[in-house]
Amino acid sequence: MLAQAQTDLRLDANAIDYLLVAFYFVLVLGIGFAARRSVSSSLDFLLSGRSMPAWVTGLAFISANLGALELIGMVANGAQYGIPTVHYYWIGAIPAMVFLALVMMPFYYGSKARSVPEFLYKRFNRTTQRVQAVIFAFASILIAGVNLFSLGLLLEALLGWPLPLAIPVAALIVLAYTTLGGLSAAIYNEVLQFFVILALLIPLTIAGLNRVGGWSGLKQAVTDGPGGAEQLSSWPGTSLTEIANPVLSVVGLVFGLGFVLSFGYWTTNFAEVQRALSAKSMSAAKRTPLIGAFPKALIPLVVVIPGMVAAVLVPQLSALKNGQPSDVTYNNALSLLMKEVLPNGILGVAIAGLLAAFMAGMAANISSFNTVFTYDIWQDWVRPGRSDRYYLQVGRWVTVIGCVLAIGTAFIASGSSNLMDYIQSLFSFFNAPLFAIFILGLFWRRMTGTSAWIGLLSGTAAAVVVNILVSTGVLALSSQAGSFVGASAAFVVGIIVAVIVSQVTKPKTETELVGLVWSLTPKADRQHTSDGEDSGWYRRPGVLGGGVLALTVVLYVIFS
Repeated sequence: MLAQAQTDLRLDANAIDYLLVAFYFVLVLGIGFAARRSVSSSLDFLLSGRSMPAWVTGLAFISANLGALELIGMVANGAQYGIPTVHYYWIGAIPAMVFLALVMMPFYYGSKARSVPEFLYKRFNRTTQRVQAVIFAFASILIAGVNLFSLGLLLEALLGWPLPLAIPVAALIVLAYTTLGGLSAAIYNEVLQFFVILALLIPLTIAGLNRVGGWSGLKQAVTDGPGGAEQLSSWPGTSLTEIANPVLSVVGLVFGLGFVLSFGYWTTNFAEVQRALSAKSMSAAKRTPLIGAFPKALIPLVVVIPGMVAAVLVPQLSALKNGQPSDVTYNNALSLLMKEVLPNGILGVAIAGLLAAFMAGMAANISSFNTVFTYDIWQDWVRPGRSDRYYLQVGRWVTVIGCVLAIGTAFIASGSSNLMDYIQSLFSFFNAPLFAIFILGLFWRRMTGTSAWIGLLSGTAAAVVVNILVSTGVLALSSQAGSFVGASAAFVVGIIVAVIVSQVTKPKTETELVGLVWSLTPKADRQHTSDGEDSGWYRRPGVLGGGVLALTVVLYVIFS
């Protein structure tokens, strides 16, 4: 019967809901106009003049990640896999965020690089910079398309618009404020969006749990369902990896997700690193990922749990999970649960929260795309030596072009039944090989520039090959497990190729590598100031890093 009756995904919004959404749009555009007044150079437009305080960059850091991946993708995973989804947060994010803050930010910020590709130029050579700039620009547009597709889905559910209309309209919304105020507008909107997103997730979680009889009622329903009690424990996570052997499942999670995919994303993804580079001091730059890590550790409680609630509360999802005919996918879990449990008024706030999440995710990728394209491709490669005003105008035009390209990639994302699977595949292609090259170059002074770009391309090719083998059935792995294996292959191949090529090519001198390689950089150069705005034990990066790791261990114990 479910297969015969088309599910109505449209949200039952009324005038109050639409009024709240309209007010949110006015607020977002107002921030864009206000930020425009502070933009007088390309550095202002693309890196906020390196003037942001730590609490602003920290909230923007995590808000930039709260896009389609976090909401539609993770709620879908919660519905499909249950509690094991928390691995994407606790082992798949927190350790890498701490490593970025304490180990890598001193090199990023201290080198005065304006982007990750520019740091690669300083450490290796122009070719490595250009190869990574092109790869990153391509990846940014693909991932921006995921967020744009998700935003289009929301407008389709809210207004009944078809996706070919909803997606371009959604792109115009983001384009309006990022073109006006650049990175500053994106960052200040991301701080606002962080709180608006919580205004969606917290009521949704409370209302959903109330409908299923609280946490105990949810546990009973999940235990009696097709996933069974295994979906209530984080380890060994076989339902997530679909690796039957518990030991191999844990290895896949720890190495594939916890090390390669996680560190590859959080430590080298310029869409995140850019927020820290806009901070006003080394201390603020270090604290940026750590401030973001605390809410990141707690967000599973209001993302994964609603997904589990949706799987037992929404009939269409229950049918899907039981293997019965259904005309919905797990990607619909969030909007279906909103429709099921949220009353009008609250629904308007929730819709604004969804809009905030998708705009934050897309804006993060578009703002990092325009920085890398303007500095690393246009200024350093295609049109060097022009005035700063020229590059400011290029940055604005590239923002427009990026949004137009994202419209095309949004339709690519629409072909995926689970956005999380799609995004993890992209991360295995683009982030994992970059992390291999970056980490080897950071700790091995003998690594050469030629080995860097060859290793980068080799690692990417390895991940693509694994993805093809999985998608064609040659490797009997799920999409999730295929991403873990692909990322691991990219990392290992990248390292091996880089080591081999380094043996037959010439490295830079030790003098050239000071400030770019760990062993050649004095400890004093990696330190931050601890006076004025950076004073106080609670602002020490080491204290913040230890605190968030301890919190993560406690959460794992509770949900083990």
